[in-house]
Amino acid sequence: MKTDTTPIVRLEDYRPSDFHIEKVHLDISLHPTETRVISTITLLRNPAGNPSAPLALDGDELVLKSVKIEGEEVSPSDYEATPQSLVIRKFPERVFDLTIETALNPTANTKLMGLYRSNGIYCTQCEAEGFRRITYFLDRPDVMTVYTTRLEADRNDAPVLLGNGNPNERGDVPDSNRHYAIWHDPFPKPAYLFAVVGGNLDHVGKTFKTMSGRDVDIAVYVEKGKGDRADYALDALERSMRWDEQTFGREYDLEVFNVVAVSDFNMGAMENKGLNIFNDKYVLASSETATDGDYAGIESVIAHEYFHNWTGNRITCRDWFQLCLKEGLTVFRDQEFSADERSRPVCRISDIKTLRARQFPEDAGPLAHPVRPPQYSEINNFYTATVYEKGAELVRMLKTLIGADAFRKGMDIYFDSCDGTAATMEDFLGAFEQSSGKDLSHFAKWYGQAGTPHITVKGHYDATAKTYKLDFTQVTQPTPGQPSKEPLVIPVSLGLVTSKGDLPLDCSSVNENGVFVLDKASDSIVFSNVSEEPVPSVFRNFSAPVKVSLELDSKDLLTLLVHDSDPFNRWQAAQTIATRLLVRMVNGEDCKAEIEAFASSLLEFTNETAASDPAFTALVLTMPGESDIIQEIGSDIDPDAIFKSRTILKRILSSVLSPVLVPLYNSLANTGPYSPDAASAGKRSLRNLLLDLIACNNSAEGEKLAQAQIQSATNMTEHFAALSVLSHIPGNARENAFTEFGKRYSNEPLVLDKWFALQAVIPEESVLGRIERLTQNPAYAISNPNRVRAVYGAFAMSNLTQFNRADGKGYDLLADLAIKLDKINPQITARLLTAFGSWRRMNGVRQAHAEAALKRIAAQPDLSRDTSDIVQRSLA
Repeated sequence: MKTDTTPIVRLEDYRPSDFHIEKVHLDISLHPTETRVISTITLLRNPAGNPSAPLALDGDELVLKSVKIEGEEVSPSDYEATPQSLVIRKFPERVFDLTIETALNPTANTKLMGLYRSNGIYCTQCEAEGFRRITYFLDRPDVMTVYTTRLEADRNDAPVLLGNGNPNERGDVPDSNRHYAIWHDPFPKPAYLFAVVGGNLDHVGKTFKTMSGRDVDIAVYVEKGKGDRADYALDALERSMRWDEQTFGREYDLEVFNVVAVSDFNMGAMENKGLNIFNDKYVLASSETATDGDYAGIESVIAHEYFHNWTGNRITCRDWFQLCLKEGLTVFRDQEFSADERSRPVCRISDIKTLRARQFPEDAGPLAHPVRPPQYSEINNFYTATVYEKGAELVRMLKTLIGADAFRKGMDIYFDSCDGTAATMEDFLGAFEQSSGKDLSHFAKWYGQAGTPHITVKGHYDATAKTYKLDFTQVTQPTPGQPSKEPLVIPVSLGLVTSKGDLPLDCSSVNENGVFVLDKASDSIVFSNVSEEPVPSVFRNFSAPVKVSLELDSKDLLTLLVHDSDPFNRWQAAQTIATRLLVRMVNGEDCKAEIEAFASSLLEFTNETAASDPAFTALVLTMPGESDIIQEIGSDIDPDAIFKSRTILKRILSSVLSPVLVPLYNSLANTGPYSPDAASAGKRSLRNLLLDLIACNNSAEGEKLAQAQIQSATNMTEHFAALSVLSHIPGNARENAFTEFGKRYSNEPLVLDKWFALQAVIPEESVLGRIERLTQNPAYAISNPNRVRAVYGAFAMSNLTQFNRADGKGYDLLADLAIKLDKINPQITARLLTAFGSWRRMNGVRQAHAEAALKRIAAQPDLSRDTSDIVQRSLA
């Protein structure tokens, strides 16, 4: 490990920039290996900065060609240049123009940060600190300025030239085969939102009329020959723009809005002003190549990046510690959009499952950090589930606490008061204090305290007095750097349920929306006029990101499943019963009789709900995952025992449900053309779950039905679901199906990613050899983030028995990859290594192997800052 550790950046040390940049003009002459960038920036001192500070600009692996001030070459004695910085000590003490020329090699830029070339397309990725790989600059989010960009390229190499803002001018370069385009963005922005694209691209487009009557040209650009797969993304964009006008009053502000899809991209997408750049997996879709989940993902991510135009671009972050201000808030907005477009209960439960699967383990491991972290050494490693998903939950809690009307008014105040600024969480919460009249200083502690609160709830019924009392306590366990925790403000949305449904809530501590606020370490509430003993339904709609202990027996939980008016708690009731059974089975108990009783209740539930709400039925019938059980047990984990117990539970469930499985499966067969709408997708989700359950107890029948479904499938959802079922049934049928699928889609990279990933998660000891063969496949490329994530990411994140093998070979596999990949793409390496986040929760022998693998990575010379940060924090 490097001994020259990266300096820690601390929130408390924030100081304004010593300089302002009034405007920027960039002249970028694109070439595969010799791109020239001429940057002219107009600077002046910031009165709030250090009046004697030199001009220190950020760089990263830059090659400097020249430096000029007001058109005159700067003497080498007046500046100091390295690939990482440019410090100028002599300059006019007034507004002046600084011109810097740098040389880049986009083809050699395997880090995919800054300007790079992907599959023949020039594109950029500048968040968080990629702009400094293009030119020397004050690369920090609070330095906002107006950009004009002249982009030039060979006409054959890049007939399409795109930039931020509005198109100003296009033309030919005299005496050459080159052409240019000039783009101007009138809205000040930080450098991380800069973008250019050049390439031979197809596009689909249309005109969108805003709520004020302006026409905006919207378009989606894709690789040549793939234009027919961009229609759904364009439609999702149009719906997103309309929804933001109707829901938040936010109108788009430029003349054009462009989306570009590229095949090599470190992230899902990027919200650059007016020019969003996407990983093509979140743009390209057809029924033959994309699943229902892909369509939903495209809709969500398109919306997310568009919504950033106001929550991220027009209002940006003062510093990277405020990252949740744009990401958590925008996740909340895209979740609300998806809920309005699809099934709100199904979307909400899906979002909660994602939070629990990704963020709860993060909060419980060595990488735990607050939603607004107090410090970092590598900002790229804080694009986490805590910032995104937990950050969204904090916004949702805020809305629950102050009410929908005050929340909307607060958003309007925030937009109006902070437009065009680099804001902080204090600015955001201040808008809601103004709209609601409430002091939110206690609520703000959520942003500074890591960890998942554990809430214990106990109920007491007094039949004589006809009262029902609920006692609440909250505890948050220590996390790295925070040994002691304070009580938080926790909204508890609740109800009282009997076989007749919800009872009236007669309690002064509960507001008109059924919300009780727990803001102390312990508190109690008493309900009056309760005619019979109820079952408490707490944290309805998952009103706070907490873990709950509530001692309800199976009868009580089944009452909630059948009679609760809250969909989340109906689903949670089934999950709680299954989780308790699985934990007992892992501990060696025989629970067959209780599983059969539970399965009988699910049979009744299925008979009642399958026809009316197949998507919700599928969610209830889906048993908790292995990661859920790991979280529940907490320590000394044996993944093999969890896997075995879950397999037994599903087998018994399948046996009890067997009378309805095949008939219901057959009744849900698709008879019309494919549509990705929520209702159609819900039917397919239930049908595919039933196929999996059939195969659990009768592998021969499951294999037969899966093969038939592959043959008859008219869309990727049905085809891939059947292949997934076959993947768990060893034999020739499985291997033949994999071979045929690979041949059929050999020219479809996004489909092959699914094929790679499905094989990497087969929970068999032979999977390591299979992964070795997959990496020898001509379609695999270590330089492509999607391909690496499909193989190694799927293995480490989803194949819990084989990644956490007792012999340590799973850990070694990821460590070997990390050592090699770190030299190519440090960001992807660091994100893959977060799979080690739960290593201390494993049993002793697995802990030893995981620690050895991490230490082997740490011992490598010249480890990148990204990877070193994750490894050090994991070992700390």
